[in-house]
This record gives sequence, C-alpha cells and structure tokens, in this order.
Amino acid sequence: MSVKTIETMINWVEDNIEEGPTLEAMAEYVGYSSYYCSSKFHEVVGISFKEYVRKRKLALAVKELKNTQKRILDIAIQYGFSSNEAFTRAFAKLYGCSPNEYRKQSNYSR
Repeated sequence: MSVKTIETMINWVEDNIEEGPTLEAMAEYVGYSSYYCSSKFHEVVGISFKEYVRKRKLALAVKELKNTQKRILDIAIQYGFSSNEAFTRAFAKLYGCSPNEYRKQSNYSR
C-alpha cells in the first residue's frame, strides 16, 4: 500500500467525519480489505483507525467549543457521540478537562 493510498484514506475520513466513518466503508472506498487497511493505517499513522477518527472528531469539537455557542450536547451529537456523558469522558481523557471547562478557559483567553 502506497503513501498516496494512506493519504486517500485520511482524506476520506476528513470528508466523512460527521457521518461516522467506518473502517469497512473506507476499505471499500480504497479497494482493500478492512484487515489490510487497519494494519497499514496503524503502521503508517501510528494509531488505529478508530483512535484516529475519535481524535479527529474531538479536535473538530474543540473548534466548535471555541468558536460557537452551540450546546455541548449538540456538538457531541454532531460528531457521533451517543451521549453527553460519552463525549465528556472521551474529551476529558484526551484533553484533561471537561468540554464545559475547556469552553470557559478558552473564553477567558480571548
């Protein structure tokens, strides 16, 4: 699998991030098996496909928290989290604070 194919995979994820990209759909798009895509993606990117998608969703959610007044629940739903609690857990695990705390901190730094 070429670097170009990995780039295609990443671009596909970005284009489909709000729809909840799956490994199976991405593999079908690039024409390889899910297992092979998963293995190569991890090898080149350094994290699993699932982890990459989760981190990208959270990074985009950070922008929403900073730049909009959307409710945190609406942001969570927009990026495919099943509940506010699931979003808050994932957010805190990656960023070390809750989405609400993050929003307050980013508002103070403006």
